[in-house]
Amino acid sequence: MSTATVRVALPAHLRVLARIDGEVYLQVAGPVTQRVVLDALEERYPVLRGTVRDHRTHRRRAFVRFFACEQDLSHDAPDAPLPAAVATGAEPLLVVGAMAGG
Repeated sequence: MSTATVRVALPAHLRVLARIDGEVYLQVAGPVTQRVVLDALEERYPVLRGTVRDHRTHRRRAFVRFFACEQDLSHDAPDAPLPAAVATGAEPLLVVGAMAGG
């Protein structure tokens, strides 16, 4: 099984919570999907469990969005492959706090 280094960019409040400075570099095995990347992120930084995904259902939190390669991936299936540029580490997976209201 091949491994890939994936870059993840988190919003400032999650970086502060996990005491992260800058992007996160994660080693993941197999197909690079949202689920695989988020599993690796939560394993490495347990304090982030439940902040991006619900503890029980593992569904994306309502005000969290995922972007990569100028595409909104928020509504993609968790097991859909991420873009090749993310899988190779050329582009980061962006985890963004969404805003609501007017």
